Amino acid sequence: MTRSKQEHFREWIGREISVVIDRPAGSAHPDYPALVYPVNYGYVPNTRSDVDHEEIDAYVLGPQKPLETFTGRVIGVIVREADEIKLIVSDGRSLSREDIERFVHFQEKFFSHTLLLAE
Repeated sequence: MTRSKQEHFREWIGREISVVIDRPAGSAHPDYPALVYPVNYGYVPNTRSDVDHEEIDAYVLGPQKPLETFTGRVIGVIVREADEIKLIVSDGRSLSREDIERFVHFQEKFFSHTLLLAE
């Protein structure tokens, strides 16, 4: 990944965004029922991914109960090998790189990725 791409993706970090949760904590993946989401997962309305042209996805880290929507701050960006991004959104708590990787491992273990954090 080039430096300019990293900088482009890193521009999300620090933004406050709203997420529509379409896979609440405890729910199963619609295509892979054995994959259960331990965190809330959703998308940012009115955005478009450069890769799949769908709304940009986001992991919501912090609240443990299933949610329908969430507003928080982007603390990191996962960039998958194909340059698809997943935003890491927090409720204000500070999380280490290791904490974030542990929370998203249930799904990201299937993909080669880079985790971008604030510099």
